[in-house]
Amino acid sequence: MDLKQKTYLLVTGATRGIGREFAQQLSQRIEALGSVVVLLGRSQPLLEETKDTILKQNPELSVHTFALELATAKAEDFARILKDSQVSSGDFQRAIVIHNAGTVGDTSKRAREIGDTEYLQEYFHTNVSSAIALNCEFMRTFAGIPKLVVNLSTLAAIAPISSMAHYCTVKAAREMYFRVLATEETAPDTLVLNYAPGMIDTQMTVQVQREAHDPAVVAMFREQRESKTMLTTAQTTQRFLQVLAAQRFQSGDHVDYRDPVET
Repeated sequence: MDLKQKTYLLVTGATRGIGREFAQQLSQRIEALGSVVVLLGRSQPLLEETKDTILKQNPELSVHTFALELATAKAEDFARILKDSQVSSGDFQRAIVIHNAGTVGDTSKRAREIGDTEYLQEYFHTNVSSAIALNCEFMRTFAGIPKLVVNLSTLAAIAPISSMAHYCTVKAAREMYFRVLATEETAPDTLVLNYAPGMIDTQMTVQVQREAHDPAVVAMFREQRESKTMLTTAQTTQRFLQVLAAQRFQSGDHVDYRDPVET
């Protein structure tokens, strides 16, 4: 895949971690003049930090930041953001959306103990409904140009992990939505990728290590962190870029960091 094009790039969860790294690395590879980078996240100050880093590397880019609470975000919020951040969809050679934002949920509870429907509604809205709503507006806005839709997936989307019932459930739901999207959007200029970035040294894995009820899960996270075998955000982003460069995946595929990349 040739990323050196006039691109509309939107990244959710761009305040820190993988989202910030993806935004920074992709921004260096797209065509600077005429491209637009849109950063979504909860914290405006942290979004501005990401923006500043991007502009230091590539001052010709147009970078927009939008602070948004995904727990209550609606389709019209995403429609407004898309409208406010681009002149015309026809101005771009490709549109890319990175659905990265997400939360791990309550890892202190067993699956049999999850029964708070108000919490579940908010959790599903943050992690599933908002991503679907954004994607709906993205597909509508950029109907006429090539698109790359990336869902930040995880092994937890396809394999059960003790202590992580919330997380596994929403990640499985998200992945299936994007697989259906790929099945329906058969035009060769629309690509959907479920990318599982591996176990990363981020605040999310720190939270799991601190709060998980299963001692085996806590020990696994602790051992990888202490032995420094957890991946960095830079490492998984580099592998993602290699996956795009090789473009051996079929639209809708689940590609894991550990999968071999053919070039």
